[in-house]
Amino acid sequence: MSDTEQYDILIVGGGMVGASLACALSGSGLRIGVVEAVEFQSDSQPSYDDRVIALSWGSSRILRAMGVWPALLQEGITPIERIHISDRGRFGAARLDCAQEGVEALGYVVESRVFGKVFAQALARERSVDLFCPAQLKSFDISKRRVRLLVGHEGGIRDLQARLLVAADGGQSVIRERQQVKQWRAAYGQTAVIANVTPEKEHAHVAYERFTDTGPLALLPMTKKRCSLVWTVRDADAPGLLELNRQTFLRRLHERFGNRLGAFEEVGGRSAYPLSLMHVRERVRPRLAIVGNAAHLLHPVAGQGFNLGLRDVAVLAEIITGAGRKGMDIGDQAVLERYSNARRGDYLRTTSFTDGLVRVFSNNVFPVTAMRGAGLVALDVLPPLKHLLARQAMGLSGRLSRLQRGVPL
Repeated sequence: MSDTEQYDILIVGGGMVGASLACALSGSGLRIGVVEAVEFQSDSQPSYDDRVIALSWGSSRILRAMGVWPALLQEGITPIERIHISDRGRFGAARLDCAQEGVEALGYVVESRVFGKVFAQALARERSVDLFCPAQLKSFDISKRRVRLLVGHEGGIRDLQARLLVAADGGQSVIRERQQVKQWRAAYGQTAVIANVTPEKEHAHVAYERFTDTGPLALLPMTKKRCSLVWTVRDADAPGLLELNRQTFLRRLHERFGNRLGAFEEVGGRSAYPLSLMHVRERVRPRLAIVGNAAHLLHPVAGQGFNLGLRDVAVLAEIITGAGRKGMDIGDQAVLERYSNARRGDYLRTTSFTDGLVRVFSNNVFPVTAMRGAGLVALDVLPPLKHLLARQAMGLSGRLSRLQRGVPL
């Protein structure tokens, strides 16, 4: 075992949220270590697989302020200029347009692998950040004055110590589970089937959210005429969709989605994951902060999951940077409670928004279905109501952190 290595912050999890936090904190004067199990840009890296990320406009401002936006643009992203919301088999539709909101795009679609490449390059340039990857967390201990991790890396055991440990290790967080942080969790009884598809017609930078009797179906615009599909179905129906041959799958998709994009001509590899709503009871403890999917899981409707996690990063980075510059203990409970309190309102708004959409549009009782149609019509013709929805979708509701305002730390 090597000698103890001292850091200010140790981040367990080098996926999109953990890597974003390391980038946001670079230049803060703090020494940072990132522990990640799977090598960046590896085909086996689950955080950078073929899935795409729907970035809100607010998230793009965070990434601009962090300095990684030009590299993302160079690698290729697809703007979402309009959003079309409909309820299958019923009247009414709502349309959001970036021009009406005075922005260049309501959001963007970025392939997860692009994030992996850009963040790997950004972290490699940062002298204040050490990346232990691939590495295995052997054990960790949180005491009153410090955090200690034993990490398997490059054939040896590294002894790492810091003032603050950040759990950014995803929905199956090892840190969260070993610390026995209590959670609230509810299964939706739904599974998301994910694939990339190519429609007959050009998507024209429109994202579609179509609610059906088995769950929402979303299509996000991608490069080369492709769309990213998130097809929510009942748990029992997911295995059958995965087993369908290509032609039958595309025909079923056309039946559910409709003819706005014509027939679907091609589909890539399909995957599926069960959906649930989860949040931790404690976001912080002395010397511990929990961020991203380790702290909360959302239904993918409206594509808010990563955006919520990135806002965790923006607020935590601002609070830690400010405390460090004042000479405060960044792992102190009082400092970390500021992060927890600042995130509460956004989490409640975003959870209520996504969970409410799922539950209202999954209810097929007649009075509710009639109200849904009327609500979509009202939303489409009432600019103030549409503006409120657009701001929520763009991640611009509530008090904004410095990075959310596009201001570097």
